[in-house]
Formats: sequence, C-alpha cells, structure tokens
Amino acid sequence: MQIILAPMEGVVDHLMRDMLTQIGGFDLCVTEFIRIVDQLLPARVFQRICPELAQQGYTAAGTPVRIQLLGQEPNWLAENAFRAVSLGSHGVDLNFGCPAKTVNKSRGGAVLLKQPEQLYQIVKAVREAVPSQHTVSAKIRLGYDDTSLTLENAHAIAAAGASVLTVHARTKADGYRPPAYWPWIAKIKQQVNIPLIANGEIWDRDSALLCQQQANCQDIMLGRGVLAMPNLAQSIRQNSHAMPWPQVLTLLMQYSEYEVSGDKGKYYANRIKQWFTYLKRQYPEAELLFQQLRTLRKSNEILTQLQIALQQAA
Repeated sequence: MQIILAPMEGVVDHLMRDMLTQIGGFDLCVTEFIRIVDQLLPARVFQRICPELAQQGYTAAGTPVRIQLLGQEPNWLAENAFRAVSLGSHGVDLNFGCPAKTVNKSRGGAVLLKQPEQLYQIVKAVREAVPSQHTVSAKIRLGYDDTSLTLENAHAIAAAGASVLTVHARTKADGYRPPAYWPWIAKIKQQVNIPLIANGEIWDRDSALLCQQQANCQDIMLGRGVLAMPNLAQSIRQNSHAMPWPQVLTLLMQYSEYEVSGDKGKYYANRIKQWFTYLKRQYPEAELLFQQLRTLRKSNEILTQLQIALQQAA
C-alpha cells in the first residue's frame, strides 16, 4: 500500500508537507498546482512552489515530492513538465480535477473532463517530453456534471501513456459533499491497465479500509482527512489512535512559527483558521479554541491564544 499526501491549494504548502511527513506514513507528496498558460516558466517558479527541489526533491523527512501542473495547452505543459523533472521533481502530476470556477473558466482543471481527446493530447505530449524513468501521473474527478465520460476519460489518459491515475471519486458538480463514490474506481480498474490511487472522504482507518475494499484499490491519497487527524497515515498503517490534543497544539505552534517567519506570513491567519475547520471534525477542543481565534486578524494575537491553550492542555 502506498499513501500519498494530496495537493490542496492554499493549504498544503511546503511547510505543511514538512510537518506532516515528519509525523510519518507518507510515501509521496504532490505539490499545489503550478498554472501553465503560454510560456516556459523560470526555475524560480518551480522552486517557490517546491522548495524541496533544493534537497533533490525530498522533504526533510525523506519523502519524495512531485510537482503538479495545471493547464490546457499540451506543448506548454510538456515543456514545463520537462523542466520540473530536470529541476528534481519526482515525476510530474497533471491536474484534471480542480473544481475552482476561476480555473475552470480558463479551461483548466475539471472542465477538461468534458474533453477526452484534449486529455489524451495533454498526457501524450507530457509523456513524450518527460524521460521514461520519471512518472507521469494524472488526477481526475469522475466527471464535470455527471459520470457519462468517466470511463472514456480514464481510457484516454491510460492510452496516452500515463503511469498512474488518481481518482477523486466525485464529479465537479458534487464538490466536496459526501459521499465519495468509491465503487466507480473499481469500474475504472476493470477498464484500464495502469495503477490507480483512490481519493475522497478518507477520514479515519475504517473509511480507508472501506475505500480500499469498494474501490478494489490498495493505494490511497489523503487530503482533508489528514488535516483533521495529522497522524492519519500512521493510524491507517498501524491501527493507532488519533494523536492527543496537546500534541496537535504543539503542531499548530510549530506550523505558526513556520508560516509567520516564512514568506507566507500574510496568509497565516486565514490558513490557520482553515486548518481549524478540519480539526473540529476530530477534536472537540478545536471547536472551542476556534471560537476564540475566529475574529482575530493579527498573527501575534493568534499565537498568544495558541500558547495559552497549549499551557492549559499541558
């Protein structure tokens, strides 16, 4: 079984990857997407989204990182994919699942699920550009408005030479509303001959095992679930309990120090609150603390409240 940390735009940056892979259990991380339009991007763009390139593409814990690209133009995606692996990315991932309206309006992400031929052309161009020893993976949803093209899309991606296909088992129209339709992944597996990775609604070990059973797929990708339970990957592997709340608070402090002192400090308040929306699912204490943080805007005020909570929990 492989467990992959999902790319989550605006949430799982290199700081979060560093922290979560140090907790352990992950075999691979995929970055937030790099938007490709009509040019070969300079190396600094890849290095900004994936600072791990300075360490041969590994997190401090030794977990490999794969850069994700999003776009619709096969040749430009191919050129940028080659640059990504040349800089040290462990393969390249293609985003055909992003549901964001702004992305879809510019013909990127999930809207491409309406165009199997375009999926084929993109994957084919990228596969031909990237040396064969590097993985070319793709991530899809089950469709845009419905599942009428699910199998055709999967066939197109496999036929174009993708190494691996990750399936978020919902359509774009489904958004993130439960359930995830894991049996669809089993249907896809019957039709294509490349490895599949199951994604969607994996919140704990029980849901991971049910997903694997219904999807007929051992490899899984964790997204929001690992934000709700930071040791989810370890819990799935070892049948262990959720980490204690005081340990989560220590992580929150560590993450805060990363973010505030790093180049993304101006986003810190929004990011920490977004993390709390997931933690509340697993930890009742997170709901109480979130109410204290909800109206705060300044980093030092949030840090003070976290410090008080940590002292009270100790």
